[in-house]
Amino acid sequence: MFNLFSASAPVDPHAPNFHPVSSAYKPEELFGELEPKDTEWSCPGGFAVETQTFYHFLEDGTSLMCQVIHSAVGVWYPTIQFTSKIYNPNTKERTWKSINVTNFVTPPPGLDKRSSKADQFSITHKSKPGSDTPESYLLTANLGDDLQITLDISRSASIPGFKVGKGPKGGFSYYGPDLKNPEGYMVHRFWPRTHATGMLVHKGQAITVNGPGMFVHAIQGMRPNLTASRWNFACFQSEQHGGVSAVQMDFTTTDAYGRKGSGSGFVTVSVGGLVLGGKLAAVTAETKWPDEEYAQGGIISRAVHSKKARDPETGYDAPAELTFRWAAPSLLPDAQGPIDATLAVDVGTPDAYKGLIEKVDVLAEIPYVIKTMVNYVAGTKPYIYQWQNPTTLHVNLPAGIIPGVSDKVEVEGTLYNEATFIS
Repeated sequence: MFNLFSASAPVDPHAPNFHPVSSAYKPEELFGELEPKDTEWSCPGGFAVETQTFYHFLEDGTSLMCQVIHSAVGVWYPTIQFTSKIYNPNTKERTWKSINVTNFVTPPPGLDKRSSKADQFSITHKSKPGSDTPESYLLTANLGDDLQITLDISRSASIPGFKVGKGPKGGFSYYGPDLKNPEGYMVHRFWPRTHATGMLVHKGQAITVNGPGMFVHAIQGMRPNLTASRWNFACFQSEQHGGVSAVQMDFTTTDAYGRKGSGSGFVTVSVGGLVLGGKLAAVTAETKWPDEEYAQGGIISRAVHSKKARDPETGYDAPAELTFRWAAPSLLPDAQGPIDATLAVDVGTPDAYKGLIEKVDVLAEIPYVIKTMVNYVAGTKPYIYQWQNPTTLHVNLPAGIIPGVSDKVEVEGTLYNEATFIS
């Protein structure tokens, strides 16, 4: 019950009320190898959204996304969705499925909470310690008469999963003035490069899956309209040079959360990782405070809308070009030195977008019960722009990471990226 006579000390309205993971660790402490508990379902109560998402590219360039979403809204029973999007850039065909699943269970009998199942899908985590692929997921989903999915998704021993920072608090950004009792949190855990094999059966046609991708487990431990006002996401994958990946997750807080309390927000947190030569080579994390310019040198993790154009359909100044950058010391003991990687992608303008998969109207997709609890600013409509384009990753790196490369390399690959506007 609310207590008018609470004994707690008053909070300084100018005290920091956002504590970004990107400022919590020294450069040499950024790599936190994932522990088994990190990818277990936590199924938090209160207001929270937890997701497990798998992104992959097929041999013909088709992209495939599979996601499980666990949405908790106060005292209501959680809503669990399975969503999948398939996009063929050659035919421009787009397939989208979103179903509310029934009888969700984690852990399934005989398994731990890294596995889950429902009537419409199962995701089984498998461990093979000491092997070339020490972890994998077997994913099966029946999403209707016209789409069935079976995937075996594995990660290589040379590409451990990571979070920013070691230990149980690694990966977490916290909201609120009291770190011991935060108002909310955000956390991401990554497998930056995976390999999927398997089969899609779409409209009765069997499609072979064999290609690279990534996996991310994330939790927004607060109402999603309070955690962030903007998002950027990048998943670059290439089969060149023994396997190259560049992944980045970037979000900007609302004005309510910053280092001087409410009104000092719009803090940008960016975390990412680089896989070079089939090995995890770098982990990046950077904070951009609204009253400071980007720092020169050091650890760099950035998603910049380097060109913008007003989109009359959404009302947002959407990116026409994006530039992603990663810079950090090499994690490989036999190939020490700085790594710096950049990619730029021209996504066109609202009247002629390049590689646009979809503009997702967020409010049209989230469950009704969540929609009624989330108060978006009047007149704003959250949108996610999703693109897929060929692009080139430019990398400066020390000798010994990629055989035959001693200073710089250009890697051709495919970029799936998102730009999200919440408010």
